[in-house]
Amino acid sequence: MFDAALVTRASVLIAAYRERQARLVTAESCTGGLVAALLTEVAGSSLVVERGFVTYSNEAKAEILGVDFNLISAHGAVSEPVARAMAEGALAHSRADVALAITGIAGPGGATPVKPVGLVHFGLVAAGRATRHIERRYGDLGRSEVRRCAVEDALGFLEMALEKV
Repeated sequence: MFDAALVTRASVLIAAYRERQARLVTAESCTGGLVAALLTEVAGSSLVVERGFVTYSNEAKAEILGVDFNLISAHGAVSEPVARAMAEGALAHSRADVALAITGIAGPGGATPVKPVGLVHFGLVAAGRATRHIERRYGDLGRSEVRRCAVEDALGFLEMALEKV
């Protein structure tokens, strides 16, 4: 399903989290669960992947993760505040040590002049630490390619989070 290089990176990541006895959770919108799917491609990932939330709709973000509708209304689902709230909500609604959230515009539709296709916001939080935000602007590469880029970056951010665990 995933290319060998991504699976290898995921395997190394899972091993590093397992070594630290740390667990992770994902909250995904534009990637639709691809990060969780990649991580669970690795045998033994159940010791690390605590759960994954696919919160594609605004209602799901609010109901499942506790993201305030006023935040979504004020900033839009694809925004720094919502990515941060998604990560914090995922951590709060799980037994994980690290949470990664992704919200973006994969295209081809849904873009605005301010929020173009390829805009993706990531939220990353480790228990007891401040929530981080990372923004990527991949460009209009096509839906699949934007999602693939987001998955690759997600692995990098989860690797970075190991420093905080």
